Amino acid sequence: MSQQFSGNLGTVLRRELASYFATPVAYVFILIFLIMAAAFTFYLGGFFEREIADLEPFFRFHPWLYLFLVPAIGMRLWAEERKYGTIELLLTLPITATEAVIAKFLAAWLFIGLALVLTFPIWITVNMLGDPDNGVILAAYIGSWFMAGGFLAISACLSALTRNQVVAFILAVVVCFLFLLSGLPMVLDPFRAILPQPMLDAIANLSFLVHFSSISRGVIDLRDVLYFALVIGFWLIANRIVLEIKKAS
Repeated sequence: MSQQFSGNLGTVLRRELASYFATPVAYVFILIFLIMAAAFTFYLGGFFEREIADLEPFFRFHPWLYLFLVPAIGMRLWAEERKYGTIELLLTLPITATEAVIAKFLAAWLFIGLALVLTFPIWITVNMLGDPDNGVILAAYIGSWFMAGGFLAISACLSALTRNQVVAFILAVVVCFLFLLSGLPMVLDPFRAILPQPMLDAIANLSFLVHFSSISRGVIDLRDVLYFALVIGFWLIANRIVLEIKKAS
C-alpha cells in the first residue's frame, strides 16, 4: 500500500513539476522573485548602509514577497484544472484525492524552494564582505521555506473553491494577509474590549510574522516548526475536503 502511494505520488509530482517549466510561467516567477528580493534587500533594506554582515534586510521582506507571489503560484493549482475540466480526468486516474493534493502541493513547494535557493549569490556576497553567522542564515532560509509552504497550502485550498484564477488569487491574498498580521496591534486592538486575553494571545500566535521572526534570528524552536507544519497540514486537509465536496456536487 505504501509503495503504491509513493509511486502515485511520484508520478503526479513529476507531472506537476514538468508543467511549470513547459511554459514561461516558471521562469517569469523566478525572475520576478529574484529581482524583487534584490531590490528590497539593497534599496529598501539598506544592505550596504547598515555595514553589518548579516542577511536581516534580505529575510525581512520575505513575508511580503510571499504574500503576493505565492498566491500567484497557488491560484492555478486547482482553479486551472477545474476551468479546463482536467480535474475530472486527474481524479479518475488510479490515485486518491489525498495523493493528488499532496503531490500538487509538494511540486509547487519544491518549485518555490528552487527560487529561494537561486538567491544564494547574496549569501556568498555577505560572506565576502564580512564574517556572518551562517547557522543563523541557514535557519532563516529554512524558516522562509516553511513560511512559503504555509502561504501555498492556503492558496491551494482556496484555488479548489473556484474556477476563476483571479478570484482564487484575491481570496488567497486576503486570507494570507490576515494570517500575516494577526499578531499586530492593528488587528488585535479592535478585539481587546470583547475578547479575553487568552483568546487574544491565541489570535496573536497565528501570525506568520511572529513565528518566522523567531526562526530568522537563528532560533529554531520546535513550536515554530510545529506551527507551520500544522498550518500546512490543516489547509491540505481542507483542500481535500473541498475537492470531495466539489466532486460530489
